Amino acid sequence: MNRSEAKIVFMGTPDFAVPALEAIHGAGFTVSLVVTRPDRPKGRGRKLSPPPVKTAAVGLGLETAQPATLRTDRFIERIADIGPAFIVVVAMGHILTPELMSRAQFGAVNLHGSLLPKYRGPAPIQWAIMNREPETGVTTMQMDAGVDTGDILLQESTPILPDDTAASLHDRLAGIGARLMVKTLDGLLAGTIVARPQDHSRASYAPALSKQDGQIDWRRPAAAIEAFIRAMTPWPGAWFICDKKRYRVFRARVIPMECRAAPGTILRGFSDELRIATGQGALSILEIQGASGKRLAIRDFLRGCRLEPGLRAESSDSCPLP
Repeated sequence: MNRSEAKIVFMGTPDFAVPALEAIHGAGFTVSLVVTRPDRPKGRGRKLSPPPVKTAAVGLGLETAQPATLRTDRFIERIADIGPAFIVVVAMGHILTPELMSRAQFGAVNLHGSLLPKYRGPAPIQWAIMNREPETGVTTMQMDAGVDTGDILLQESTPILPDDTAASLHDRLAGIGARLMVKTLDGLLAGTIVARPQDHSRASYAPALSKQDGQIDWRRPAAAIEAFIRAMTPWPGAWFICDKKRYRVFRARVIPMECRAAPGTILRGFSDELRIATGQGALSILEIQGASGKRLAIRDFLRGCRLEPGLRAESSDSCPLP
């Protein structure tokens, strides 16, 4: 079977899945159907907006479906009628049943944003940065009934750079994953890939994050907080409350100094610097957003808002850092 004969049912929803869809289509596979989540209300006007995968699919001229569930007999029959070689799944947000996966000749192949079995779950990119891992990567796997537990097909790693945010690492992994998915499909068609079981004893989980999880815990070391800020950018955002006002932090720099002040205390320093004590060392805030709603370099922010030395930022009791 060559690429054009291999029918694909592609399932995915967010931006992370778009490069894989585009790469599969561009490689000459026949994408018979793109399945994604229903349109959702967004913005202040709560206008219905399509998921990124739908937008990409429409742009490529591909047929789309947006079922509320993948478990109905009618949907499963629709997939069976297509007779796909593969069901390709990239961040779909639904669990596939064994019955559905069995409708594809080669089953369901998933792309995950970590080096499995590490960081199974919905937020592997944020947790890898948060935990200051030296590297991460992407995995293609043969899906089974579990969550990210299937046999590994191919993997590719990439270093986590000192200035990587969840956004920059997301984009890099999406590109690597797109190329790896095409390589995986080719290898499965050619019979050159041997799947290998995951070592479940080495598994870790990357749970979903909420806005509340973005509150900074100043009791942590400065290096851990700096990594936390990068992991939370752009979602769910790193923030703190000081003097009853909420501030969002986008970039910071570790200051290796001995601090006698309590963690969270605004320290006296240069007029164009915001330096905050932590559990170990201090953190110099480089980009911040206050009540104005604008993301500003700290020098511009401090022209209109002063956080006086001695004020103390609250620390989170529910920070997800380990």
